[in-house]
Amino acid sequence: MTAAADVPAIVFVHGTRFSAGQWSSQLAALREEFPVAAVDLPGHGSRSGQPWSLKAATEVIGAAVESLGRGSALVVGHSLGGYASLEFARYRPEQLRGLVLAGASASTRGRWAVPYRCVAEVVPRVPARRLTRWNDRFLRRLYPPEVVEATIRAGYAFHTLPAAWGEVLGRFDASAMRHVAAPVLILNGEKDPVFRAGEREFARAHPDARIELIPRARHLANFDAPDAFTDAVRRFARELPARS
Repeated sequence: MTAAADVPAIVFVHGTRFSAGQWSSQLAALREEFPVAAVDLPGHGSRSGQPWSLKAATEVIGAAVESLGRGSALVVGHSLGGYASLEFARYRPEQLRGLVLAGASASTRGRWAVPYRCVAEVVPRVPARRLTRWNDRFLRRLYPPEVVEATIRAGYAFHTLPAAWGEVLGRFDASAMRHVAAPVLILNGEKDPVFRAGEREFARAHPDARIELIPRARHLANFDAPDAFTDAVRRFARELPARS
């Protein structure tokens, strides 16, 4: 177990269209034990007006790590944020103490990319107001207010989706794990078949990676089972090796 004096900082990176608000439950549950932060990626939340790029995303994550004053951090990335975190791991290895990939262990190349290219093409054709209503109803129907209200208040980055997934699609597969110089937890919802599709290949491509499933959870595993998701992150953080 990690000694108290060497407790890792944790930076959370949200998924498609969301914001730092996605992690409100995790931040509240973990902040007494760990230095924690959640970012808004370029084009999302408080950075809604900024253009998207993976390079800019790595800079945002890096700034959050630096702000916590530990030199490095456990980075927890969900979906789009997971792929951005893989990019961060490649180009900022000195700032990475561990990596949690949540709903981001599927190849974005070849046939796997087809459905997401279709979504990226369709979304700009639907009025943002209508998409917002659909998302608000979806989240409020499935989840309690304390889990999703911060996400709903922050709004959705539909305008950024085509650029974000346009850059991610065709770029990542299990070979990206070879650039991660830190332990990895692949943390997926049990009922998320699409983004679990490559989890075994992703795990095999890294010498210190393991898979953990959240029972009965889907793609939004930290909404479906916030306590179980938080507990998995907490256990992984406590198990990280001491800083060299």
